[in-house]
Amino acid sequence: MTIVERVVARDRAILLIGILTISGLAWTYTVREAWGMHEMHAGMDMTGALMTVWTPHDALLMFLMWTVMMVAMMTPSVAPMVLVYALYSRKLKQENRPYAPASAFLAGYLLVWTGFSVVATAAQWGLQKAALLSMMMEPTSKVFAGIVLLVTGVYQWTPLKHACLKHCRGPLAVLMHGWKPGIRGAMLMGIRHGAYCTACCWFLMLLLFATGVMNLLWVALISVIVLLEKAAPRGDILARVAGVLLAAAGVWLLAR
Repeated sequence: MTIVERVVARDRAILLIGILTISGLAWTYTVREAWGMHEMHAGMDMTGALMTVWTPHDALLMFLMWTVMMVAMMTPSVAPMVLVYALYSRKLKQENRPYAPASAFLAGYLLVWTGFSVVATAAQWGLQKAALLSMMMEPTSKVFAGIVLLVTGVYQWTPLKHACLKHCRGPLAVLMHGWKPGIRGAMLMGIRHGAYCTACCWFLMLLLFATGVMNLLWVALISVIVLLEKAAPRGDILARVAGVLLAAAGVWLLAR
């Protein structure tokens, strides 16, 4: 292995460790919040209990919860793209051309998911006000849950879903056709990639309203689906299979 290859391998290892650390810290916070909520309400009769009036403090906490949860769920799936970006950026650096650290790209990407967290927080407030979510952030209506599952399953088969998924699965194409130099350019690329990713995965995130916002099993399952859709050899087929299963689950709930 040459010196250059060793340096590249070292940089990739450092970057990967950084990505895993960010995701790990976010997962730790998410698990802690989920268990804290469970313990806080243990033994309480939550039947029909709803939090329809939020203070600014409540809204801020919910926004923080959604933001950290999105970081935990989405950072692993963007790792291949960030690693490819870092490799290309190092090449530009060696050629004395404008470049930017991969952290700028990742920051732009996560900024989009922070924006999604604002929308998710507002949606949660609306659903709780409409008595469709309990204080435990669980669905109170099987009809509502079934509709969300069914619609999500159908979306997995739409052209928009697969156009966005194709973008997410092609990191080299992203660099070749959308490269922008400098830190500002890196953030703009990250924002653009994050927008495609959000359009690809937003219905999967909304599944949490049907399964329980802090249901750790479903949070982990959705994270795995997103990762495999983007990184597995036939992730596009996996997306369609997941769609069939989700739609079937929705129909089953509605039939009950």
